[in-house]
Amino acid sequence: MAATKGRGLLMVFTDVPEDVEEEFNRWYDEEHIPERLSIPGVLSAARYTALEGGPKHLACYELTEPEAWESDAWQHYLINPTEWSKRMSPSVVGDTYIRNLYRLIYPDPVSEETAQAGMSPLLLVGRMSVPPALESQFNHAYNTERLPLCSSIPGYIRGRRFEAVMGKPKYITVHEMQSAEVPESSEWKAWVTTVTPDWSNVVRPQMIHEAGSPGIYARND
Repeated sequence: MAATKGRGLLMVFTDVPEDVEEEFNRWYDEEHIPERLSIPGVLSAARYTALEGGPKHLACYELTEPEAWESDAWQHYLINPTEWSKRMSPSVVGDTYIRNLYRLIYPDPVSEETAQAGMSPLLLVGRMSVPPALESQFNHAYNTERLPLCSSIPGYIRGRRFEAVMGKPKYITVHEMQSAEVPESSEWKAWVTTVTPDWSNVVRPQMIHEAGSPGIYARND
């Protein structure tokens, strides 16, 4: 069975004016996503709409490695956009346009279960940064104190952490969930407020979320 998730991730966040939104969505669904899925190294893709936070639109591309973006096939599409892309690309019509390329940092390597998993119904996405001197402690606390506690939350699928190789902020956490009820659950809210030594006392007070983060995104039908 072909893999659907790897060690690379491309996330494109966009806000667009209301008067172009209908065509923007058609362009994405009818041309752009199929075009990108034809590129070697692009394993799967889906579009999401923000329920909380923002920007409103999120396109998520799962890649074998982030270097897939540098391939001749991908660059060909960037250099030779279609006429529709020239009109509707988020870099053209977006009021907000964030295109970040990431490499997986946790858990790594990719498990067989994750490699075969489909695009999740709901994503809770945190885009954050910390002072450079705190990065080692930040990563250790997130990986050992925070994420392991999520696995027991009903409806929680998995959590992955990535580091940006293009764009900012440097870190992103992608929590995959079964439904919008999960981040509203008492179990999730208890996780958010759980006190753990390094995270609560040292890391969290110095961590900065980007505007709109954390965002809760539902997969488009």
